[in-house]
Amino acid sequence: MITQKDIRETDLYREAKNLHETQRQPGTGRISDATDIHAAPSGKQVVFAGSLVDTLNGSPPTRICLTDLASGDTHVLTFGPNIDRLPKYSPDGKQVAFLSDRQLAGNFQLYLLDPADGSVRAAPAVEGWVEYLHWSPDGKRILLGVAGHGADIAGGHGAVTSKKIGEPEPSWMPTIEAGTQSHHWRSAWVYELDLNNLRQVSGADINIWEAAWCGNDAIAAVTSPGPSEGLWYTSRLHILETKTASAKEIYSPQDQLGWPASSPSGKHLAIVEAVCSDRWIVAGDLRLIETASGASKRIDTHEIDIAYTEWRSDRHLLLGGHRGFETVVGLYDVASDTFRELWVSRDVTTAGRYIALSGFGDGGDCVLVGESFVRAPEIAAIRNSEYQTARSFDLGYAALVNSVIGAVEPVTWKARDGLDIQGWLLCPKGNAPYPLVLNVHGGPVGHYRPAWLGRWSVHHLMLLERGYALLFPNPRGSGGRGQAFARHVLGDMGGADTYDHLSGLDYLVAQGIADPKRLGVTGGSYGGFMTSWLVTQDTRFAAAVPVVPHTNHVTEHLLSNIPNFTALFLDDHYTDPNGKYFSRSPVMQAHKVRTPTLNICGALDRCTPAEEAAQFHNALLENGVKSVLVTYPEEGHGVRKWPAAFDFSARLVDWFEEHMPATGHDV
Repeated sequence: MITQKDIRETDLYREAKNLHETQRQPGTGRISDATDIHAAPSGKQVVFAGSLVDTLNGSPPTRICLTDLASGDTHVLTFGPNIDRLPKYSPDGKQVAFLSDRQLAGNFQLYLLDPADGSVRAAPAVEGWVEYLHWSPDGKRILLGVAGHGADIAGGHGAVTSKKIGEPEPSWMPTIEAGTQSHHWRSAWVYELDLNNLRQVSGADINIWEAAWCGNDAIAAVTSPGPSEGLWYTSRLHILETKTASAKEIYSPQDQLGWPASSPSGKHLAIVEAVCSDRWIVAGDLRLIETASGASKRIDTHEIDIAYTEWRSDRHLLLGGHRGFETVVGLYDVASDTFRELWVSRDVTTAGRYIALSGFGDGGDCVLVGESFVRAPEIAAIRNSEYQTARSFDLGYAALVNSVIGAVEPVTWKARDGLDIQGWLLCPKGNAPYPLVLNVHGGPVGHYRPAWLGRWSVHHLMLLERGYALLFPNPRGSGGRGQAFARHVLGDMGGADTYDHLSGLDYLVAQGIADPKRLGVTGGSYGGFMTSWLVTQDTRFAAAVPVVPHTNHVTEHLLSNIPNFTALFLDDHYTDPNGKYFSRSPVMQAHKVRTPTLNICGALDRCTPAEEAAQFHNALLENGVKSVLVTYPEEGHGVRKWPAAFDFSARLVDWFEEHMPATGHDV
């Protein structure tokens, strides 16, 4: 099956499609997923972007929805077309601002919704597309983060180039890249509600990656002097006056920055500083900065990597993050300089790359979209440190996973140098030893935690149903273990992290859980690199599926939109023929491979271009190794759209079944 172009009539394709249909219930008007949750100031309702799927085609459309936290009653407030997202209540709770591309796909603009009567009005359109929004503390203005049409979307969101808008061009016209074109830049704009006026508040010579209000007349922004995605890795923190667009640098970090948030008065700024692989995927140390003096200090958050910041008052800062296996919500008190943990769970986490919350009141009460390996997304509130489910969007998921998962276990093992490595093990029904698939996360600074498998991971459900165990490791460099742990991978990608994965397999084999003759490996992005790299370093693997990998660090540096990534995580330069750009590239070690390999990539990927998978595929064929290359023409950094997602799941499962079949299953 794997070499067929069209597999839509195969059983595996139909099975993958049916699993998506089960989780999404297309055409029924039922909500199947939720994101972008925001609490009303009263704490009685929440708004969120809910997935309502009509047909399994393209990306799941979302609509602005409202849930009453006491009753669980849920209503759809907007009806598109295309995508409505990122709803946020005004400080007085009377309006909801949100983003929508209802006029033109990909062209997100600001809209205002009256939650009482459902009426919607459009704000003036901005020159570009809006990525995010924030209400000013006094509720009179809305800050908009705007990207030019044609700017690249972040790697964690697909790493494709956003749609250019303009006059139709002849098909023969060339594409021009100069690195400084206006459509690459990101800027900050302010919408004034009383005047119905929109104006740019950032200068033309500063690129705004992320911004938040700092009082009512200034913004705090993560900036760079140019728009290249690679420049994000060396961003600085500035304060910009919205009336004059003047900018003052207030903090220069050692690492990367994310999640700026200011106290309502603008007196204090909170920012997360961390070793990071990708823009918008930041979890690490919390720093508190006095805006008047620029004085900063690191806040002790009990070894939690902070990934969410929200001021509830000038005194209280709501925080969310991860510590090992735990998802944690806490509250920092500026007056007493103390951090208090409010809620800790190993069993429940939130949707998204890292934790996402929304607070209400002036303390630590908040709402979230809770989920886990065995729990479908649900609207939940944490009040007085107690987790309360308000509305579940389980459309049959619990019954499905209970039928295929035998156990979910956090596991810890020793790396070869004695470092403790953690991971999650999902075992199927039946008796060990199991055929096992190692799943490597992206990053390398990523983080596996209990996630709903009904979103884009139905291939995991298919493997579990067939009797495969799944290991999700968090090797050195992963989030949730502090910055010292993350720094282990800086300059050493493909070094000690290699053996963190292999030692995990050694441990599970020694425990009698994994069958040493039926071990597979897969992963995307850094996980795709590590999958390709592992099969060059160890011949134990029966099958491998690298997804959107980088396999030649020289070409990754020169062809991708994030050249700073390879420089950061290899600590070398591509001009050194004896350096790590060469010695740590899977294509240079392809002659050592014996593992059948299915290479998967997206033709539109700007982060790990499709040429990366193609090079490794061709190198394997040249060395007599069985290899297949699958390129999805409409996908970027990951396979995210239907029906390509059905095809992807079917091919991955088929590859493992062919080369390391589970016994006792009719294949």
